[in-house]
Amino acid sequence: MAKTQLLQGTLDLLILKILTLGPNHGWGIATRLRQISHEGLEASQGSLYPALHRLELRGDVTSQMMPSENNRRARVYTLTPAGHRRLESETASWEQFALSIKRVLQAG
Repeated sequence: MAKTQLLQGTLDLLILKILTLGPNHGWGIATRLRQISHEGLEASQGSLYPALHRLELRGDVTSQMMPSENNRRARVYTLTPAGHRRLESETASWEQFALSIKRVLQAG
C-alpha cells in the first residue's frame, strides 16, 4: 500500500491514540503509527515533533527525559486526562466526518 499523507489535524488525533497504548518517545510513536497502519501512514520528523510540542503546550501530553531501550536519553510522552478527553471528542468528530464523506462517495 502506498503511504498516505496525513490530512491536516489528523496527526494530533493519531498521536493521542497511540499514547493510549502507553508512554512512548517520538521515534516509537512514528514506528507504532507505521505498524498499526500496516505501513499505510507515516509521520515525518518535521511534522511529528511540532505536533508533540503543540500537544504538550495544550496540556494533552506531558514529557520527561528518560533512558531509552539503548540507554540513550529520549523524551518520553505520556497522555494526560485532558488528552484522553480531547481524543474522545476528536474521535467522535472524525467518525462523523468520515461517515459524511462515505455517504457522498456512495451517492447515486
